[in-house]
Amino acid sequence: MNVLIVRPDGIGDVILSLPVASQLRNLLPGVRIGFLTSPIVAPILERHPDVDYIRTIRWTDAPSILRAAFSDGVDAAIFLKPFRQLMWSAFLARVPLRVATGFRWYSPLANRRVYEHRSEFMKHESEYNVEMLKGLGLNPGPVNRPTLVLSSEERSAAAQYWTNLPNRRVVVHPGGRSARRWKAEHFRDLAVELARTGYGVVLTGSETERAEFERDTLLQGSLPPGIHNLMGRLSVRELMAVIADARVVVSGATGPAHLAAALGTATVSLFDPRRNNLPVRWKPLGTGVLLRPDVPTCEKCIGEVCPFWDCLDRLTVDHVTAAVDHVAKTPAALRILHI
Repeated sequence: MNVLIVRPDGIGDVILSLPVASQLRNLLPGVRIGFLTSPIVAPILERHPDVDYIRTIRWTDAPSILRAAFSDGVDAAIFLKPFRQLMWSAFLARVPLRVATGFRWYSPLANRRVYEHRSEFMKHESEYNVEMLKGLGLNPGPVNRPTLVLSSEERSAAAQYWTNLPNRRVVVHPGGRSARRWKAEHFRDLAVELARTGYGVVLTGSETERAEFERDTLLQGSLPPGIHNLMGRLSVRELMAVIADARVVVSGATGPAHLAAALGTATVSLFDPRRNNLPVRWKPLGTGVLLRPDVPTCEKCIGEVCPFWDCLDRLTVDHVTAAVDHVAKTPAALRILHI
């Protein structure tokens, strides 16, 4: 059986979809497993033992290209998120089994429907994902931590990025689009404080995030000793290798936190208080600390009119530094701290 898992969105979303592939491998002997994702995210799936092939699409692709993504013998497509355009493409491509939620007006485009409201936030995203296997008549089991695979060459090459830095290695990732962000100057001050206290610090992020970070922090020229700025310089696979060689990754509720968890690196994650960012659904499945401001959970961010507009600023550099110290010394099961 040829099963295509459809998840063409963010890095974290795809990582939390990997347990679907792993359970498929165990539940359907001889199954061929593919992933349909975005070109940016696709490299993280390379070398994974439960992914046999990878297909990519862009939302700007012509309808014929989207239909072609479901061709070449796909027996079943599992839509872990119900993208209407892709469900229509699979319908037109005559994929025999099309699994999706049964709660959307376009759900009839799927002929195997699973009725579960993710908006209730009763489970982790990875658990919601594996529940979709019920659409194939399978009985999924408990979710294990997703893992990613790096070659020995990739791991060796990452050493160059830590050259001349102390062995207590921390990745600080100021970027991210899926959640509200801690201020750039806080990330800068955190990096400086960590370097001052003997950590080796690498800054990561995209080229766009690098420009924003340098603009918002008025960062010009070289950084203090102990900090390497790699923002805008790493491919996704290189980022994975750098993270795998670190002791701790500090970030918001964004992809690198899930990369770290899947690579066995501890995390210090800063979560904003919005309901659609609740840790019960989106926490990284690894070791470390999750910091969340002790303010009421909100349905959505309404900006500066909110009396708790300073929510993330309540997490100070001292709070995050203390969390890094704790996690670096005793990486243990993820704890959630409200500050």
